[in-house]
Amino acid sequence: MSVNVDPDASGDPEIKELKETVYDLISCIRDPEKPETLEELNVISEEGVQAKRLENGQFLVNIEFVPTVPHCSLASIIGLTMRSKLDKCLPQKLKVDIFIKEGTHDTADEINKQINDKERISAAMENPNLQTLVKECIENEEM
Repeated sequence: MSVNVDPDASGDPEIKELKETVYDLISCIRDPEKPETLEELNVISEEGVQAKRLENGQFLVNIEFVPTVPHCSLASIIGLTMRSKLDKCLPQKLKVDIFIKEGTHDTADEINKQINDKERISAAMENPNLQTLVKECIENEEM
């Protein structure tokens, strides 16, 4: 009889709580183009949030998301918004990697590089228009 076990959790309640917290934070972010949340549009799922403890005791969180269409022009904004909200809301410092699920976007490799590169993230967040869009997606999640 096989048992379905999450290899990242290893029965660690701290890992389980971290995964749930991350999912709860990003699930209610509003899509940049639509009134629905990322959860309502199935852009993110609980299975797409994984976490593990690194050797140095720091946590690594991997988030995999699926844009609404393979040519979604705002997929990088979705990734940037998730990262911004996690940086703002989580007290502990985490290593967060955000990826588009393989085969679900035409330029996934390029976008994955953008949303996981500290210098690119920093440069993007200096743009007032992007700042406003990210802020609206996070703040308007209760709409």
